[in-house]
Amino acid sequence: MNHILQIVDLVTGKRCALRIDPADTAITLAGLLDKYLKHPPVESLLSEGRITEGYAQSLQDIQDLVYISADDGLLHEMFNGIAFRQENASIGLDEVPESAPATVGGTTVSVVDIAIDRLNVGYDRNWTGFHKRRWERREKEYSEFVRRTLSARYSKEETTDILSLRTADDKLRFIRALAKRIWKSDFESYSRFIGDRLQYKTGDEALRNIMDGGGGICSEKVQALKFITDHYGIESEYVLAGADASEPVPEDKLREMLTTFDFRFAKRYMRYWQHVALLYRVDGKDVLVDVTNGNIPFLFLVGDDAKRLLGDCDKQPLTVKMSIADEDFYFHRVAQDIPESLYFAMEGWIEDVDLVQVFDNELGLYISSDFFVTAIVYKSGAAFAKLKGQYLQACEKAGVKCEVDANWSLESPLGLEFQESAPEAASKVIAVKEHLLTRYDECHGPSHQAGLVVIKLRPGNANVRDSG
Repeated sequence: MNHILQIVDLVTGKRCALRIDPADTAITLAGLLDKYLKHPPVESLLSEGRITEGYAQSLQDIQDLVYISADDGLLHEMFNGIAFRQENASIGLDEVPESAPATVGGTTVSVVDIAIDRLNVGYDRNWTGFHKRRWERREKEYSEFVRRTLSARYSKEETTDILSLRTADDKLRFIRALAKRIWKSDFESYSRFIGDRLQYKTGDEALRNIMDGGGGICSEKVQALKFITDHYGIESEYVLAGADASEPVPEDKLREMLTTFDFRFAKRYMRYWQHVALLYRVDGKDVLVDVTNGNIPFLFLVGDDAKRLLGDCDKQPLTVKMSIADEDFYFHRVAQDIPESLYFAMEGWIEDVDLVQVFDNELGLYISSDFFVTAIVYKSGAAFAKLKGQYLQACEKAGVKCEVDANWSLESPLGLEFQESAPEAASKVIAVKEHLLTRYDECHGPSHQAGLVVIKLRPGNANVRDSG
């Protein structure tokens, strides 16, 4: 009989399964995790057919959720507060896990099922080590992406010079090229419901999605850029921004919300992390970079131009039009534990973050300078008519065209225009329906239906602000 170890992280839902040695069913949980999670012989497990390629990747993802990594990427002790469960009961590291029979493909196997409970784990991730580990797993792919991106803009000789990062100009050209490539990728949430169906992506996951033709929302795309530039040793920090958020950042209140996850009556605070950009320090000069897209201009502001948006006195807003309304975004430097903890929390601790981005945060499924496309979810004809009326009224007031389809179709005039302008994005939007409805029913109860809203946006902001 084959013996299977199955590990699932209860926060993210990530899981892996592998065939273990029969004798290992008699060792403690600590011994089992040390052998197969902390120090797994991945290559031999793959070559012997004891784990699939997909589960091998998930196993390495789960490592980063259980163990703290040092700056060099080596795994050390478990995160404080981590716990393990079997059959809804706690199990200690010094206990021997139980096995249970199961049928897989008509064959009976013995399964050791371990659930990881991280609800009491704090924000202790070492981002330096985390990024190093993630880069090393696909170093060849990421390095080739960087070189390809530079080669698309510069000659072979220039690319070699830029990659040396010897001068300030080398660094500026490096950052600008990678930032522009990421900015050009879709501003989207459709990928939360297709493919790997990740509810929220880390920097490396967002980068892979971009490499595969997708994109992300602002914080995912910014993390993708930071993931790259961190590897190349270029200093940067997250900069938060929000609509009409002109006052100093309420840092203590934001930290409190990341501890309690109580977001009720907190919109006046949450607007401060509505948006994010990166601030680089290149040979003594500030460089503000925004790679969001989605009708937000490409920002690459150097020196005094960056300070005009970031200054403590006479701070100037950036007027943007994310969908149908103009908004004044104010940028703020902030203690880095706040954005780092927020993005860590969005990987799973903040429930239903995939739906929150689409509906509560009104980011829809896709935004460009030309189109805003989102889902409309309803249970009855009356509910659909009410929601449709609200969209049509808001768009009429804003002076933009809008079509609302109850049947998840892009065959309307605006839908066809969207398909023509962004055929790959349109096909991905169509593919979203099944899993989005599954997720919505899980969160809000069964029997929902879904349609699509397509809004043709007026020509908005200039799409580049570049002083570099």
